[in-house]
Amino acid sequence: MSIKTTAFNPERLAKEYDNQSPVAIIKLALANFENMAIAFSGAEDVVLIDMATKIKPDIKVFSLDTGRLHAETYRFIEQVREHYKITIDMLSPDAETLQNLVRAKGLYSFYKEGHEECCGVRKVMPLRRKLSTLDAWVTGQRKDQSPDTRNAVAVIEKDATFSTADKNLYKFNPLSNWTSAAVWEYISSNNVPFNVLHTQGYSSIGCEPCTRPTLPNQHERAGRWWWEKATRKECGLHSGNLKK
Repeated sequence: MSIKTTAFNPERLAKEYDNQSPVAIIKLALANFENMAIAFSGAEDVVLIDMATKIKPDIKVFSLDTGRLHAETYRFIEQVREHYKITIDMLSPDAETLQNLVRAKGLYSFYKEGHEECCGVRKVMPLRRKLSTLDAWVTGQRKDQSPDTRNAVAVIEKDATFSTADKNLYKFNPLSNWTSAAVWEYISSNNVPFNVLHTQGYSSIGCEPCTRPTLPNQHERAGRWWWEKATRKECGLHSGNLKK
């Protein structure tokens, strides 16, 4: 059973745990919220799954199946499921809403109009439905992933995007203070599965039409929505990061 939300102070705990290890933050989340899950898509998230399953083998995990992922990503998801012997709840877009979008604007409207509408249908709406059933979730966000949108990500926070007037949702970002190098060192040292696309120049991986390999010395998220301004490179899952 989850603790009473009135007793949970994310601002105080964020300061207290800012220099704590990701494992300590995961343990805090598990101790306080039974009804929580890890959001899984990339390398950071598998690091969290690896840490969490050593504490709670049946940790809840979910992933967004947008219908536009790389074939390699689908195989990667299955690899993680088998490696950790876990159930991964695959979230799909609402069929009618997606059908209406594609019928009206085609499959590639985001190149002309921006990615927000497509991401809203394929990612945000399914995520909102899932999060409405949870009290807390765990993400692999890191501060250095995007200096424009993530440099102030706290290790623990009230979710500014998906909390409602009736219910607070809490968000744990245990890897907030980690670097990409630290993530890959952990992956290498602990035999953690990773998406084969990372060996092909992809540093950050999303949907196939909206992701491309990065060049040497480019920021790791430069390959995401490369036709748009760097200050808007959030798909809506973490829109609370965007500067107002």
